[in-house]
Amino acid sequence: MTITQLKYVLAVAEYKNFTLAAEKCFVTQPTLSMQIQKVEEELDVQLFDRSKKPIQLTEIGQKIVNQSKNIVNEADRIQDIVDQQKGFIGGEFRLGIIPTITPTLLPMFLNNFIKKYPKVKLKIEELHTDDIIFKLNNGHLDAAIAATPLHEEKIKEIVLYYEPFVAYIPENHATFSKKEIEISDLNLDEILLLQDGHCFRDNVLNLCKNSNNLDHNHFQLESGSFETLIKLADEGLGTTLLPYLHTLELKEKDMNKLRHFKEPKPAREVSLIYPKNELKIHIIDALRTTIAGVIKGAIVFNNVQIISPKSGK
Repeated sequence: MTITQLKYVLAVAEYKNFTLAAEKCFVTQPTLSMQIQKVEEELDVQLFDRSKKPIQLTEIGQKIVNQSKNIVNEADRIQDIVDQQKGFIGGEFRLGIIPTITPTLLPMFLNNFIKKYPKVKLKIEELHTDDIIFKLNNGHLDAAIAATPLHEEKIKEIVLYYEPFVAYIPENHATFSKKEIEISDLNLDEILLLQDGHCFRDNVLNLCKNSNNLDHNHFQLESGSFETLIKLADEGLGTTLLPYLHTLELKEKDMNKLRHFKEPKPAREVSLIYPKNELKIHIIDALRTTIAGVIKGAIVFNNVQIISPKSGK
C-alpha cells in the first residue's frame, strides 16, 4: 500500500462519504474507491461498512485508521527534516486564529512575517476554538493562535502574551465615576456578551462567577462583534468587556469610557498552539519569533501591559 492510498482512507474516515472524500483529495470518486478497495484486498479486511449511512468504520478499520494517521504524519516529517537541514522556511502553512484575536494581533505581525519569509504560503482561517481543535487534530491546520489553556492531550501550547480585560462603561452608568473597577463591580445582568462559541464570552462568564452580582432579571443581548457591543453600550443598554488590544482601536471620544481593573488585573492567556507531532516546526518557530518581536517587552498604555510570558503574568 502507498501513502496516497492511506490518505484516501483517512479522508473517507473523516468525511464518511466517498464522493466528498474524493473532492477533498482532488481525485475522481471511482479512483478513490478503487484505491481503497486495493488496500482492503491487500489486507484482506473490510475497512468501511458501506451499508450504513453515513459510512462507518469497521472495528479493524478504526485501528488501521489510527495507525495510518501515524504513518502519514511520519512520512510528512521527512520533508520537514530536509527543509530544516537546508535552512529552508517555505511551503504552505495553514494557520487558524480565533475571531477576538484576528483584528488586533494579525495586523501587528502579518506584514513582517510575509516580508521575512516570502517563500511561506500562509493560509489563514478565522475559526472558533472548537473548530480549531478539530482541524488541528485532523491535520487541516498546522498551527493556531487561541486563548489557552485548552487542556487538549494532542496539542502543544506556547504562551505568546497575557492580555488584560478592560471594561467599557457608558457615561450614564453608575460605575462610570470610578477611576478603576473591581471584579465585584461586574453585574452579569448588565454585561453585553459575545455570542456562544467565542472563548472571550466564556472568559467574561468565568469572571462574573467571582462577582456577587449574578442576577438575570432584565434584558440580555449577545452579539458577534465588539463593535456592536460598544454601540449598544453607548445607547445605554449595558456595559461590556474588551480585550486590551481592541481598546487601542477605539475613537478618541470613547477612550474616557474605558475602566481598567485594579490589581491583580484579569487577563487572558494567548498562545500559539500546534499538534504534538510538531510537523513544520521550523515555520512554527519562525511565526512565534515574529509575534514575539512585535509584542517584545510590553506595550504600555494607561498603565496597562501586554506582558510577554518571560515577564510573568
